[in-house]
Amino acid sequence: MMIKKILIANRGEIACRIIKACKEMQISTVAVYSDVDSGAPHVLMADEAILIGPANPSESYLNFDKIVDAAKQTNSDAIHPGYGFLSENGAFSKYASDSGLVFIGPNPDTIKLMGDKAESKKIMAEAGVPTIPGNDGELSGNVDAVARDIGYPLMVKAAAGGGGKGMRIVESPDELESAIEAASNEARNSFGDDTLILEKYLDQPRHLEVQILGDQQGNVIHLYERECSIQRRHQKIIEESPSPAINNKLRKVMSEAAVKAARAVNYSNAGTVEFLFQDGKFYFLEMNTRIQVEHGVTEMVCGIDLVKWQIRIADGEALDFTQNDVKQRGHSIECRVYAEDPSRDFLPTPGIIRKMILPEGSGIRNDVGVSEGQEVTSDYDPLLAKVVVWDSCRNSAINRMDYALSNFVILGLVTNQPFLRDIMNNESYRKASFSTGFVKEHFSDWEISAPSPEVMAAALLGSKSTPEKSRARSSRDPYSPWSSKESWRQNV
Repeated sequence: MMIKKILIANRGEIACRIIKACKEMQISTVAVYSDVDSGAPHVLMADEAILIGPANPSESYLNFDKIVDAAKQTNSDAIHPGYGFLSENGAFSKYASDSGLVFIGPNPDTIKLMGDKAESKKIMAEAGVPTIPGNDGELSGNVDAVARDIGYPLMVKAAAGGGGKGMRIVESPDELESAIEAASNEARNSFGDDTLILEKYLDQPRHLEVQILGDQQGNVIHLYERECSIQRRHQKIIEESPSPAINNKLRKVMSEAAVKAARAVNYSNAGTVEFLFQDGKFYFLEMNTRIQVEHGVTEMVCGIDLVKWQIRIADGEALDFTQNDVKQRGHSIECRVYAEDPSRDFLPTPGIIRKMILPEGSGIRNDVGVSEGQEVTSDYDPLLAKVVVWDSCRNSAINRMDYALSNFVILGLVTNQPFLRDIMNNESYRKASFSTGFVKEHFSDWEISAPSPEVMAAALLGSKSTPEKSRARSSRDPYSPWSSKESWRQNV
């Protein structure tokens, strides 16, 4: 392998996940961090760590020069962007490559093409991949006429970016002008691009996605689908694989469509083709040119380490397995644990983690980006950890997740952990009868119940935590017992 040292241009649980994969591959790692992340787990796990600036992402995790300079300073061979931040920035990918570094991801042209929703939709339609009815390019001309042709309700959507930003649902013509103005402003502020497109709004869709891998030799395979319909504010909070919504025939057709989509743009590395699914039909939504937050459920079901393959593909290796070798086994579910309050419209809840207890047991995996004593600030996404479980069938996996969540304790700040448990025990969720509107439909007035005895006991223990313990956990001493960071547990 030519890649001997990788700089991880990210933070939190995904940085920890990448570092662990590198360690297992005997690859040296470099972490970058802002001044509020100096004691974060990813900094302590890496072989080297470089301070790149203040908390403001534009001055640290989004700064091209500081990240590339850190890579050169540490003689790194490659940069892994993780997800978010610069992971889908074609300009950064090119800048890194032009600086003599390997960017672990697809080439800059592919990133740019798939980052433009209008252009990507056009490419997919030409490749024969089903797309949502709507205008073929950026919004211009007689907008009212375009909207009438599509039909109401419709979606005004930013052509660039994602994560629910720059999106508005329009129920009738009199709402169109204000929706366009609001979406345009939000898109401009979020992505620096106020280009919009109009699409038919599917009122009760499911959100499905297919994981793909492509190498530099032209081989492309899929690793089946993930169900991502449980969302809040257009952002996923629970994912699972396989999807309970489709049969094997439709699974085959949709997976082959994803491969067709990847081939249409000469895709190399790990990527995800996202679809909306309603009334037995699926429609291309977008392609994510990076590792997904929810990649773990695919790894649990297919037994293939996606992060390691990202690195191997970037190093020039060809896939050493074929489509026929990839099988789905059992069922996996992921829950994202956020520092947020579901009873207050999922408002972020910064604070200091006084006590943290991770669930243990067969078939339980914890991807964690925080530690006891760490301050969770409002500077970044409030994702704390992902709990991933595996079992032989969906019902057993739900029960295992409920058990895992009941044994997951974080004290010192409010999290969505009890909210996630309530979803696991919701009848409609257990029956797999849901769409992307599930949370709004079933939990719009959700309130937290009284703490469990386990939480009360942990609170008592947490009250005994001392500043000395917190400082010990922030030590960079590799032989300290506090240096053990659990980010992967798979006993299946």
